[in-house]
Parts: sequence; C-alpha cells; structure tokens
Amino acid sequence: MGKPTLAVWKFTSCDGCQLTLLDCEDELLAIADAVQIKHFPEATRKDLPGPFDVSLVEGSISTPAEAERIKRIREETGTLVAIGACATSGGIQALRNFADLDEFQRIIYPHPEFLHSLEQVAPIAAHVDVDYELRGCPIDKRQLLGLLSALLKGRRPDLPKGAVCNECKQRGVNCLLVEGKEPCLGPITQAGCGAICPSYNRGCYGCFGPSDSAQPEALIPVLSRLGLADPDIVRMLRTYNAAAPKLAAAGDRLEGAHDDA
Repeated sequence: MGKPTLAVWKFTSCDGCQLTLLDCEDELLAIADAVQIKHFPEATRKDLPGPFDVSLVEGSISTPAEAERIKRIREETGTLVAIGACATSGGIQALRNFADLDEFQRIIYPHPEFLHSLEQVAPIAAHVDVDYELRGCPIDKRQLLGLLSALLKGRRPDLPKGAVCNECKQRGVNCLLVEGKEPCLGPITQAGCGAICPSYNRGCYGCFGPSDSAQPEALIPVLSRLGLADPDIVRMLRTYNAAAPKLAAAGDRLEGAHDDA
C-alpha cells in the first residue's frame, strides 16, 4: 500500500491555520515523509486529483462556488477535518450576517454587481459532514500534530473537551471573573488553548468557540456586573465565532431586548 494522501484546502479565510502546519518546522518534515501531499497551495505547486485520505479544510463558505467546491471535496475525501474558527464557526467574516450585505458591498467594491456572495457566511459543517474539528484562531500546533499522528496510525484523535476554565485550574490561574478583574468568555469557550490569555491577566475572548455545554445566557449577567453594557457584550459574543449558533442566538436575544427597551 502507498502512503496516505493529504490535501489542504482554503476557503474564505486568512491562511493563518494553514501556516500553523507550515510552522511545525521539524515535525513537518516527518509529516511530509509519512504522507503524499496531493494539494496544498501554501506549500507546493503540486495539484493531484483525488481521492484523498485526509483533507484539512480552512475557511468558511461565503460564495456559491465555495458551496459547490466543498461538496466535491467531501465526495473525494475519506476523513475531512475543519480547521480554525472560520471553518468551524464562520470566522470574523460571518459578522456580515448581522448587517446589510448589499450595503457592505457597495461601500467596499467599485463594481459590486460582479460579486456572487451567499446571503449568510457559514462553517463547513453547515454544508457537508465533518469528521473532526480543530478550534482556534489560529489552531493549536500541538492539537494539529496530535490529530495527524492519530489519523496516520489509524486511531481516533483525542481532542480537548470542556471549557477554558478547566485549563485555568490546571495552570493555577485565579478566575478573572470571580476576582472582578476582566470580562472573560472562559466559562463558555472550548478548551484547547491552554488558557493563554487568562494566564497573562487577559480575559478569554473566545477564539476557540463555544464548548458543547456552553450557556452564554448564564454568563451575560456576570459580564453586566463587571460594567459591560449590552452592546459591548454582543460584540464579545460576535467575534471569531460569529456564526456559532449558541453565540449568535444569545447575541440576537440580547440585542433584541436592548432594542425593545
């Protein structure tokens, strides 16, 4: 049998998560030796046809062409992994879901009539089945290496579970919310970053997206007691993971309540 085949795909994104793979440096050599890379524009001109054993997909779906392309990739891929906040929760570009798309296009582009955009920016899983997700903006290098190693060895990847609060406890970091120091999304954010920001007395801003057990509505009163106005809380919820259903719904309700008042 030949080497497993790997493809890395870009949709609407900044390329940061693909660069995380390139930043693996020494480990990248081992990966390149263990697989046949069929498609990875950031690293090689090689562009070989499928099928692909593993596809890493960065970016959100924002155009009709992308919606069709991800379906073709899914059909040719054994294991599809969405990498990064854009691919798993829409990314920053999903902020346009809460605004007038036509107005944005008129402001930014001299000829918006040439554009073909979907009404809503969406994560990969909104269009095709996804086997695994790596969260973050960008993704964590250790998680990426662990996932690729597991897939190459034929075992199920061991991905983080729970919230960032668990990682704060593991690192001995005092809770910024309990001490009233900083607004923090740690209680509703998926673990995996190692609690980097709270370790430096900066509140978690949720780049790993909502955890499975996240309850944003329960956190909103806590953020209010720290002095955040409703519009500021909405902005906290609508950042790197703007299209995540739990965050989008909580932001919509809070914004609606504010408008009604």
